[in-house]
Amino acid sequence: MRASLFVAPLTLGVCIVCAPLALANAGTVTYPRTATVDHVDELHGVKVPDPYRWLEEDVRTSQRVADWVAAQNEVTFGFLHDIPEREAIQDRLTTLWNYERYSAPSKSGGRYFFSKNDGLQNQSVFYVQETLDSEPRVLLDPNTLSEDGTVALSGAAVSPCGKWLAYGLAEAGSDWNEWRVRNIDTLEDTDDHVRWVKFSGASWTKDSKGFFYSRFDEPGEGEAFVSSNLNQKLYYHRLGTDQSQDVLVYKRPDNPEWGFSGGVSEDGAYLVISVWKAGPQNLLFYKPLDEPYGMPIELIDEFEASFSFLGNDGPIFYLVTDLDAPKRRIVAVDTRSPERENWKTIVPESDNVLRGVNIVNNMIVASYLKDANTNVRIFALPDGRHIRDVELPGIGTAGGFGGRRADTETFYTFTSFTTPPTIYHYDLITGESTLFRRPDVDFNPDDYEVRQVFYSSKDGTRVPMFIAHKKGITLDGSNPTLLYGYGGFNISLTPSFSVVNLAWMEMGGVYAMPNIRGGGEYGREWHQAGTKLQKQNVFDDFIAAAEWLIDNRYTRPDKLAIFGGSNGGLLVGACMTQRPELFGAAIPAVGVMDMLRFHKFTIGRAWVHDYGSADNEDEFHALYEYSPYHVLLRQKGQGMQYPPTLITTADTDDRVVPGHSFKYAAALQAAQAGPAPVLIRIETSAGHGAGKPTSKVIEEAADRYAFLVRTLGMRLP
Repeated sequence: MRASLFVAPLTLGVCIVCAPLALANAGTVTYPRTATVDHVDELHGVKVPDPYRWLEEDVRTSQRVADWVAAQNEVTFGFLHDIPEREAIQDRLTTLWNYERYSAPSKSGGRYFFSKNDGLQNQSVFYVQETLDSEPRVLLDPNTLSEDGTVALSGAAVSPCGKWLAYGLAEAGSDWNEWRVRNIDTLEDTDDHVRWVKFSGASWTKDSKGFFYSRFDEPGEGEAFVSSNLNQKLYYHRLGTDQSQDVLVYKRPDNPEWGFSGGVSEDGAYLVISVWKAGPQNLLFYKPLDEPYGMPIELIDEFEASFSFLGNDGPIFYLVTDLDAPKRRIVAVDTRSPERENWKTIVPESDNVLRGVNIVNNMIVASYLKDANTNVRIFALPDGRHIRDVELPGIGTAGGFGGRRADTETFYTFTSFTTPPTIYHYDLITGESTLFRRPDVDFNPDDYEVRQVFYSSKDGTRVPMFIAHKKGITLDGSNPTLLYGYGGFNISLTPSFSVVNLAWMEMGGVYAMPNIRGGGEYGREWHQAGTKLQKQNVFDDFIAAAEWLIDNRYTRPDKLAIFGGSNGGLLVGACMTQRPELFGAAIPAVGVMDMLRFHKFTIGRAWVHDYGSADNEDEFHALYEYSPYHVLLRQKGQGMQYPPTLITTADTDDRVVPGHSFKYAAALQAAQAGPAPVLIRIETSAGHGAGKPTSKVIEEAADRYAFLVRTLGMRLP
C-alpha cells in the first residue's frame, strides 16, 4: 500500500472505560466489557451505526483506549501462555531462526554494501567492504540504537563518490523516518538531520554534495500517528546545513493528495519525479539539473497508467509502462519530441508479466512472472534484441540484478518454499551464475514437497495455488492446514522461504498460498478484477481455495485456518464473516476492517484506487456489504458462531491504524454466539510489520501457532 462523510454528533453511553472483566458467551474465556456509544453516520441515505467509534482514538494519548488495550492483552496473553505447547514452539522457532542471513551486495563508489544478521539479532547490520575478497566492516548497527531493538534501518543511499551514507531510521515500526548522514571512512555522523520523512528514500546529486527527499509538514500535537498524510513536498538537502535551509523543489497545494518520489538519473543530468496519488497509476516529471531555477517538465501528465524511469541516454528516457500493455513493456521516449506517436517500443509486452527491470552492463535485465514463478531475460540496448535467459537454480523467486550501466557483474537472490535465500554472483559478459552465499538452516529440504495446482473460483476463473508440506502425508481430510492470502494492490505472492512456514510444516501442517485476484501475478487486468465493485472476487477466490483443499481431502473445516495481514487481514475478516462455518480458526493481522472510514487516517486515502470510497454512492453500497466491522454489527444477535479468532495489531501502526482491529475485535466479541474464543493481541512499540525486531517476530509467531494448536486440536510430532 502507498495510500466527505456526514458524521452525526457523538453521544456517549453510560460508561466509556473498560469495566471489570465480564463473562462472555464464548466458553471459559472472559473478555473485558467494551463500552458502546450512540453514534450514527448517515451515508447516502443509510444510517450506519458506529458504536465503537471511541476506539479510533490514539492509544498513546487516550487513557480509556490504553486501559482497554491493557485489559484485552491481559486476557489474550493469559490464554496463549496457558497453552503447554507454546514454549516448545518458541524454542524451535528460535533454533530455526538462528542462521546467518545476508542481503545481496550492491556496489557504489567502488565499494560493496550488504546487510547481515548473525541469526537472532533484532535488526540486521549494515556492512561495507572494499572488494569482495576484503574483510567487511560494520558501517551501521541499528541494534545499538535502542535497548529493545525497535529502531530499524529503513533506507540507505550511498553517495556517488562512495564517501557518504544517507540512512533512514524508523522507531517502533512507524512509517515516519528520520534521515542522517555518516562518513563511511570514519563511521562518524555529521550534524545533518532530516525529519518528518515518510514514503521516501534519498537520492544524491552526482557531485555528492546533497540529496533529494520528500517529507510532510510537521503534524500537530497528538496527530502524528492518525491524521491523514497530505501535502507531501520534495526538497533538496545540502550537506552541512540545517533542515530549515533545505530547498523546496516541488509542491502542489492545489493537489494535496499528490505524493512525490524524486530520483537523480545515473548520469546526474536529470531529477526525475514520479507523482503518485492512489493505485499504480502515476505522473512523470523531470527537471534538468543544469538549470537550477527551471520548473519540472511534465512528461506524463495524466493518471492513466504506470510509468517507471529505467534510465536514459541523454535526452532519451527508457520507461517501463503498462500503457497499452497490461503486462508491461519498455519504451524509449525522446524528451525533445515526447509525443506518443514518437515513442519506440524497445521490449514489447509478452505473455508473462514484467515485474522488475534494471540496466546493467548496458543491457536490460528483465524479470518476468510465469504462473507466479520468476524467469529472467536479458536484452540489448538500445534495440531490445534478446541476448539470453538467465539459468536460475530452480523454480522459485529471484530478485536483485541491480547495478550501474558500466558494471559487468551483478548479484541476485534465489528462494523457494524449501530453499532459504541463496545469493549468486552473475557475470553479465559470460552469463555464468556462481554461488556466492548459501545459508545453513537446521532442516532437510528433501523432507518436504511443493506443488502448484489450479482451481476454479465461483465465476469459473482459473486460479493457481501453491501447496507445501512434509512428504508422505495422507490425504484423509485430517491435516491441519494454514491458508494464506493477500489479494490486492497489484502485489504478487511468489514462492519464498520462511522459517515460520517451515515450523508449521514441521508440526505436521499443510501450507497453502493461492494467487487470488487483486494481486499482480497476471498483470493489470488480474489486479483490477479484484478492486472496487469487483472486490468480492478476491473473497470468492479465497473461499474457493478453501473448498478445493477440503474437496481434495487435504483438510476439513475444523482443521483449516486462514491467515493474512494488512489487505490480507481484510481478506480474512471478510471471509470469516461470510463463511464462518468453513474455517476452524482465523488470524487477521493488522487488517483494514472499517471500509467506510479507512481513507480518513494516515495514508488510507491512497487505497481508494483499490477499495473505492464511501463518498461514492455505488462504492459505498459495495463496501458496506462486505466491510468486516459493519457485517459483524449487522449480524449481532443472530446467533452467529464464528471460528476461533486471534486478531493481531500494534500500537504504533500508522499504516493501518490499530483502531480498525480494536473496533473489529469489540464487535466480534459482542456478536459471537458460539463457544470459540475471540482474542486480540496488541503488540507494543511495533508498527505495521516493517523493522519488527526478531525477538518480537518469534514471540508473535509462537503465539499464533500455539493458538492454532489449541483451537485446531493439533498434536505436535
